Amino acid sequence: MIALFRKEINVFFSTLIGYLIIGIFLLINSILLWSDFSDMNILSYGYADMDIFFTSAPLFFLLFIPAISMRIFTEEYSSGTIETLITKPITSLQIILSKFLAVFVLVLFAILPTLIYVVSIYYLGESVGNLDLAGIMGSYFGLIFLCALFSAISIFASSLANNQIISFAFAILLSTLFYFGFDVLIELSVFKNFDLIIQQIGISFHYEMMSKGLVKLSDIIYFLSFTILFIKLTELVITERKS
Repeated sequence: MIALFRKEINVFFSTLIGYLIIGIFLLINSILLWSDFSDMNILSYGYADMDIFFTSAPLFFLLFIPAISMRIFTEEYSSGTIETLITKPITSLQIILSKFLAVFVLVLFAILPTLIYVVSIYYLGESVGNLDLAGIMGSYFGLIFLCALFSAISIFASSLANNQIISFAFAILLSTLFYFGFDVLIELSVFKNFDLIIQQIGISFHYEMMSKGLVKLSDIIYFLSFTILFIKLTELVITERKS
């Protein structure tokens, strides 16, 4: 399991694509936070916080995570190495967890440098340290849980497809549906009486709560439950291919 995890990490960083994707993520967020190109940049906004980052980051990860996950299983299928992999003394779940953790760690590599923004904003206020650090840390927890769920969804999409483009598109579709879809549903009059229940099924409801620094057990359970669900669905797909 550890060997497979290391292999996935090495594959990602063996080409410039891995560094390029992380670089683009940091560049876009730096432009949004600090550049005059953004109407919501901190210098113009006049208030030192990370709200812009935590609002825009999920939209980027909707593309970023499917992009790094699309080859996870489709490459194994196209090269024929999946047959070799599933005959090794390792369970389907261990294979999936190795790949899931590799993707998740790569995402954490992208998030980690953004702590520089926190340090910068910490010293930008009229009085140094006038920053809601507890709220920001809570927001980071929300973003990490969000990325774990997006990773599980993207790996599930990759396990279903034999083509990387199809895997990429399907992962974006699923992630978008779970993030925005339920908010769209509650706008329909037929679901008017169930709007709160439907809204709570969607990712955005729980992420927005946590992005305000409100880390509640119910939101953590939501993210963990759906992450595990998609990992188990992926296990069913791989087990079916084994038989």
